[in-house]
Amino acid sequence: MSLKQQITDDMKAAMRAKDPARLGAIRLLLAALKQKEVDERVELSDADVLSIIEKMMKQRRESVTQYQAAGRQDLADAEKFEMGVLTAYLPQQMGEAEIAAAIAAAVTESGAASVKDMGKAMALLKSRLAGRADMAKVSALVKARLGG
Repeated sequence: MSLKQQITDDMKAAMRAKDPARLGAIRLLLAALKQKEVDERVELSDADVLSIIEKMMKQRRESVTQYQAAGRQDLADAEKFEMGVLTAYLPQQMGEAEIAAAIAAAVTESGAASVKDMGKAMALLKSRLAGRADMAKVSALVKARLGG
């Protein structure tokens, strides 16, 4: 079953369970998927769906930070709930040791020697770690490794 089909089935299950919060979060995701399909006139692959979910997760993380800074814990909690729903569709997250090993391999393969070469290593890592690691965190680790 494709990831998109699983999301659609989960939406139907949320409707039957009369779970409005979960249903709303899933509908937001499906709307983003549909928008991408309509804009680009393509059928989304699982990799495309994961890319959209990651983008939505990043937006939610930024929103939580802003809401907490503004003292709006109610809105921050709503965003955190949506993050929880979205996380269910992401693959198993990698551990620290696995990420470090992947970074070491990418730095070696790309021949990156300084922060100027960071893009080469990140290009390799982005394809390998997509959906399985927070790329902002990976980027910071690569920068630290290359002496930045």
